[in-house]
Amino acid sequence: MHDLHSERMSARETRAAGGLALVFAFRMLGMFMVLPVLATYGMDLDGATPALIGLAIGAYGLTQAVLQIPFGILSDRIGRLPVIFAGLLIFAAGAALAANADTIWGVIAGRVLQGAGAISAAVMALLSDLTREQHRTKAMAMIGMSIGLSFAVAMVIGPLLTRAFGLAGLFWVTAGMALIGMLIIALIVPRAAQTLQHRESGVARQALLPTLRNRELLRLNLGIGVLHAILMASFVVLPLALVEQGGLAKEEHWWVYLSALLIGFFGMVPFIIYAEKKRQMKRVLCGAVLVLVLCELFFWGFGHGLKALVLGFVLFFTAFNLLEASLPSLVSKVAPAGGKGTAMGVYSTSQFLGAALGGILGGWLYQHGGLDMVFVGCAALGLFWLAAAATMREPPYVTSLRRPLAETALADSGLVGRLLAVPGVSDAVVVAEEAALYIKVDTQQLDRVLLEQVLEEAAETH
Repeated sequence: MHDLHSERMSARETRAAGGLALVFAFRMLGMFMVLPVLATYGMDLDGATPALIGLAIGAYGLTQAVLQIPFGILSDRIGRLPVIFAGLLIFAAGAALAANADTIWGVIAGRVLQGAGAISAAVMALLSDLTREQHRTKAMAMIGMSIGLSFAVAMVIGPLLTRAFGLAGLFWVTAGMALIGMLIIALIVPRAAQTLQHRESGVARQALLPTLRNRELLRLNLGIGVLHAILMASFVVLPLALVEQGGLAKEEHWWVYLSALLIGFFGMVPFIIYAEKKRQMKRVLCGAVLVLVLCELFFWGFGHGLKALVLGFVLFFTAFNLLEASLPSLVSKVAPAGGKGTAMGVYSTSQFLGAALGGILGGWLYQHGGLDMVFVGCAALGLFWLAAAATMREPPYVTSLRRPLAETALADSGLVGRLLAVPGVSDAVVVAEEAALYIKVDTQQLDRVLLEQVLEEAAETH
């Protein structure tokens, strides 16, 4: 089998991956920059209550969850670019609506509209159209890194921008970022020669029902939903805790987030390496969920001074970053051959639903029981997830590959059986409409020579 790293990405592929990663990053910045500031600055808006602040924090997740998969399917029909341009325009309109709002309801409406620009699936599909098979994983990793980085940057520059320009100014900046995203698509990202139907990056309707029935995937979807619910609920109150219990002016919060995210990022790396190298992903996942629960209990019991709060933040973001990085990797391992795109679509929907519910729940709990009630509620959510994660199976340590097939091989009814007999091949499926084969392999056990032989024989058989 050709070595997956035998050649470098072409200049065109690098431009495509870099450009689309930037589009993702600018959009995510716009989503997340309000997270650390809405609780402290939003109470000045007319009609603001803690419950409505929570709704404003999570509101984007509602429309994002509902529209993400339909927009992806629409991009297969009418093309990627119309969907992406429309999505970025809708996002910018939502930001402008929130910037002009004097009331909390205006901000909520703006956030709902921002979320309606649900372009993630269309961007991922465009990335598949513009990159070759052997470089697609690398290109997707670039986008994954840009999302993680933009979250970290948003947490730091959100408070700085709000200090300089106020909440309205912050929303205008996010509107500008969406427009920059449109310029990047227009000027930097190459045009695709054709629209590919691709099961590794797009949602296939045939795979939707099996994905929703797969218990291991359901556990991971529950996990990402709970993780983002805890994040949003916590950020209804953590900025307030820094002011009220840490005595830190809201204009100074950025350094707490910067320190916690930096230490948290480097803190998670050894655990990710251990999980992959030693094949201990389940143990690391359950450990990180437990740390998240303990953090919430720590905030509740001991978060009464600035030092304690900063320590809590560092531990929280170490666990959060670790879970955020390892869950998508688990989804791609557990998803059946040819089902990864669909599994990731459902996973993203679960993430946005969790964000919406977390914001709403956090606001409601704070209104009815103060800071402590939110921390206890988040700990309870984490325990619920821990119980579900503890029963998961150790995931298979496999990589997905896609190979185009000749017509002769497509007609070979025994091909899948022979492939499954190759040591290291755990799953295989032929998708006739794509003239492609999807296989999942354990790279440590795979007999590459035998696999190549089976594929060559299938191509030559008449």
